[in-house]
Amino acid sequence: MIEFIKSWYRRNFSDPQAVILVIFLVSALAIVLLLGDILAPVLIAVLFAYLLDGVVTVLEKWRIPRTLATSVVVLLFVLLCLFLFLGLVPILSRQVTQLFFEIPTMAARFQEMLLKLPELYPAMITEPQIQEIFAQIRIRITSMGQAIVSFSLTHAVNIFTIAIYVILIPILVFFSLKDKKRIVEWTTQFLPHESERELSFQVWVEVDQKIANYIRGKFIEIAIVWAVTYVTFALMGLNFSLLLGFLVGISVIIPFVGAIAVTIPVALIAYFQWGLAAQFWYLLLAYQIIQLLDGNVLVPVLFSEVVNLHPVAIIVAVLFFGGLWGVWGVFFAIPLATLVQAVINAWPSAGPGEELPGAST
Repeated sequence: MIEFIKSWYRRNFSDPQAVILVIFLVSALAIVLLLGDILAPVLIAVLFAYLLDGVVTVLEKWRIPRTLATSVVVLLFVLLCLFLFLGLVPILSRQVTQLFFEIPTMAARFQEMLLKLPELYPAMITEPQIQEIFAQIRIRITSMGQAIVSFSLTHAVNIFTIAIYVILIPILVFFSLKDKKRIVEWTTQFLPHESERELSFQVWVEVDQKIANYIRGKFIEIAIVWAVTYVTFALMGLNFSLLLGFLVGISVIIPFVGAIAVTIPVALIAYFQWGLAAQFWYLLLAYQIIQLLDGNVLVPVLFSEVVNLHPVAIIVAVLFFGGLWGVWGVFFAIPLATLVQAVINAWPSAGPGEELPGAST
């Protein structure tokens, strides 16, 4: 057993570049885990810098100075954020409030429907069982409402912190874009000699562009799916169209699972509005078409060079990184899985003449 471990270690860590790569990865993981809350504005700024860097690069190709290009892009980005916050957030908040007040009415109608089941299937379910189910649902709804209120009050105290973030993040994004080359050069001087970090550089080159493309593509996908879903639902007269469109747009962050999960509120609100009338089925058909176009047209166009992972690997990545970092882990699950794949592909193989343990008989 000891010989097996020694042989495995020599085969995988005899190359100093592999050791340096492991040190880089472990150090980055430790920084995020230990200092993630403190460095949150910096990490968010890096995310937005990745998102906007492509636009700045295009403007540079049009012979616009990088400082001017960065200023214009960041200014437009801030104005867009203000529009979303001041224009759409109040509407979303109002629809959430309206939906919350309509939940008791929906629950009552749902209870009436379920109470008919004991008459149709008396051997399978009884009325007391139905009452017990709804008692548990009421408890869950009450506790959920209390949790929402508690969450709102808790985060209202952090308004000052949010205000600081609102000021800091645009500034950090601006300087991250404007001085990108200088920041990279400054960081590089603390790294090992170029010949010793060749493997790490190879992995970074493979992953860097994929991460940038993924972040830009994911924001574009969210915007397109949200807009198309909202317009479709609004034209069909569905209540809470903007809120449901937003949920459908956000659901693309979680591959496979998100689309299934958001189908439930869409179907329930459509059912309580129209019952099983033709409009209900038309809406589900339109929603299914949107999901098919997203998965079979939009995703391949936006992520053709990024998402070359098996669905099982994607789901495992979402569960693992989501468990570590919550929403951010879910969002970056695919880029992080791509990083793992790049490390595995670039990892040095056994040297010439070295045989695997147990190969000789």
